[in-house]
Amino acid sequence: MKKKSLLFVLFLLLYATACKKEEQQETQEDYTENTQKQESGSTSTPQNANPQQVGLNVGDVAPNFTLNTPDGKPISLYALRGKTLLIDFWAAWCRPCRMENPNVVAAYEKFKNKGFDILGVSLDQDKEAWLRAIEKDKLTWTQVSDLKFWDSPVVALYQVQGIPMNFLLDKEGKIIAKNLRGQALEATLQKVLP
Repeated sequence: MKKKSLLFVLFLLLYATACKKEEQQETQEDYTENTQKQESGSTSTPQNANPQQVGLNVGDVAPNFTLNTPDGKPISLYALRGKTLLIDFWAAWCRPCRMENPNVVAAYEKFKNKGFDILGVSLDQDKEAWLRAIEKDKLTWTQVSDLKFWDSPVVALYQVQGIPMNFLLDKEGKIIAKNLRGQALEATLQKVLP
C-alpha cells in the first residue's frame, strides 16, 4: 500500500512539474507575442527588429519586452537600440546584486559617453525598497519593473534562474556577451566600444 501511495505522489509531482513547465512556456510565448503587438501593432516581427533569430545565445537578437519605469512610463527594449546596452537583472533584496552594483556604476560612468547604456530590470515586489536601492546604489540609468518578483513574464522570457544576471547587446540588439561581472564588464566594454 505504501508503494502505491508513493508512486501516486511521484506521479502527481511529475504531472504538476510538467504542467508548470507548459504554463511557463505558454506565458513566455504570450508575453513575446503581446510585446511584439505593442511594438508593431501586429503579431509580425517588430519594425525595428532584424530578421535574425531571436533568442538568448550570443549572436541572437535579444527578445523584446516592455516594462514600466518607477514613474509608470513604459519602456521597450527595442526602443533603446542604437547604443551598446547592458540588460541588468537585479533586485533590492539581492545581496550579490547590491555587491555587484558598484562595478556596474563604475562601468557606466566610464563608458556612458562612448555609446553605452544600461537597462536595469528589477525583480522586486516592494516598490519603496526598489526606489531606495536605486538611490542608495546611485543607479542613474533607466530602471524598469513590473514588481512581480519571480513571476514576471520577463523572468521566463530570459530564462532567469538567479540574479545578478545580465546580457550585453550591440547597437542592433544582438547579444554579444552574458553574465559579465566584476572587471569582466569593463574589459569587454573596452574591446567593444571605440
